[in-house]
Amino acid sequence: MASITDTKAPASNVRDDRNGSAGSFSAFERLVAWRYLRPRRKEAAVSIVTIISLIGVTLGVAALIIVMAVMNGFRAELLDRILGLNGHLMISAIDRPLDDYEELSARVTTVPGVRMVMPIVEGQALATGNVGAGSGVLVRGVRGEDFVNLDSVSGNIQHGSLETYLTGDGVAIGTRMAQDLGLAVGDLIKVISPEGDVTPFGTTPRVKSYPVRAIFEMGMSEYDRSVIFMPLEEAQLYFNTEGVAQLIEIFVDDPDAVDHYRPLIEEAGDRPMYVSDWRQRNQAFFSALLIERNAMFLILSIVVLVASLNIVASLIMMVKEKARGVAILRTMGATQASVMRIFIMAGVGVGFVGTVSGLVLGVLFCLNIRYIQRFVNWVSGSDVWDPTIRFLSEIPAKLNVYETASVVLLSLTLSLLAAILPAWRAAKLDPVEALRYE
Repeated sequence: MASITDTKAPASNVRDDRNGSAGSFSAFERLVAWRYLRPRRKEAAVSIVTIISLIGVTLGVAALIIVMAVMNGFRAELLDRILGLNGHLMISAIDRPLDDYEELSARVTTVPGVRMVMPIVEGQALATGNVGAGSGVLVRGVRGEDFVNLDSVSGNIQHGSLETYLTGDGVAIGTRMAQDLGLAVGDLIKVISPEGDVTPFGTTPRVKSYPVRAIFEMGMSEYDRSVIFMPLEEAQLYFNTEGVAQLIEIFVDDPDAVDHYRPLIEEAGDRPMYVSDWRQRNQAFFSALLIERNAMFLILSIVVLVASLNIVASLIMMVKEKARGVAILRTMGATQASVMRIFIMAGVGVGFVGTVSGLVLGVLFCLNIRYIQRFVNWVSGSDVWDPTIRFLSEIPAKLNVYETASVVLLSLTLSLLAAILPAWRAAKLDPVEALRYE
């Protein structure tokens, strides 16, 4: 049992509090709160529950920070991969084909903030290699200078060279496509298009073989497995669209400000055309990511709430254990408000230490998540993050200062709310009843 000697505070401090000279959350109140939190052999149950509460808050905060960072990193990586290959805005024809794509591209390039304009010809096809298996592919014909500016592709060539590809007599494919089809640099890849030549016997598929000049790895399995880059002129010949571009993709400095660029591009185009942006093309995908992210925040916030409820249990047990000490404090002049503040500080103290510990644990985990992934792969002997399922080859994590601060604020707020009820019960404790049977 606690006694007044547990506080090791001079009686004058208590009298000062009774006379109103001691302020709220004074040194005396902080000292008593700290003494109540210190583990004692006679109060092992209280100490165990307090430790459990501390661990619960720590793990809840850490889990929330880690998951939100991974969700942010996943969205950022996907956005970077998707926008690294596809334009931020797209121009398509309305009343006539884009046969003036060179002049149109030159006019759009003059718009302030436009970084690159890329006419493309693309179409679906079937590709086969050395192993006999075939796979559906997307053939994209781009100009050589535009391919060089696609850093996500040209900057990640694993085999072959950019210079060899720019000679214009071959194609560039992804690493996973090369693995699936058993291809290496210099091998021939056969591309089969259903939109072939029209003959008296019907439409015959177009079949042509191209040497593989470069193999790239973007880090997004969907693109590494399904995209073939081809010189624009060759793609026009292959798809029977000589002198015409199917789309003109536009890359701007700020992808989030596409609404600002749209009217400027339409004015610079000076011809009937339809302008769309990356949000329209990927709206369903990124909306699903946003919903998943908000749902995960809500679910893991419940984990923090449950951990905070442990603080209620530990404080209620503490009030019962410290009833005699609280009664003695009251008889010496401590006010109800002072007692309430003591137990609020005890509860918030547990929440604060748990929140800070969770913050440190979560940040360290996010900063070293790639090393942790490799360690888990080494221990398990398998790839726990299969890129063919999750699109990316490594677990991404991107800490957001505002989100991390909101997690910390949420945890501290729940800790404060959890401490109010037990503190109020302690303040309402009747000293006479508490000391009646002592």
